[in-house]
Amino acid sequence: MVKIKACKKCNSIVHGEEVCPICKTHNHLSKSFVGMVIIREPKDSKIAKRLNINRPGKYAIKVR
Repeated sequence: MVKIKACKKCNSIVHGEEVCPICKTHNHLSKSFVGMVIIREPKDSKIAKRLNINRPGKYAIKVR
């Protein structure tokens, strides 16, 4: 089973990896997060602007 984690720094969802693909950190991953949003076109998305996301991908809404 793949372990899903979220980065505390950029909120990116990580599947089975130990390094965040967005910000390249490895010590900021957490198993505890709430909600998930998929951003396809960050330039046109109000949700992406509110969450400060500028790259397409899967993101957690809140990381603990």
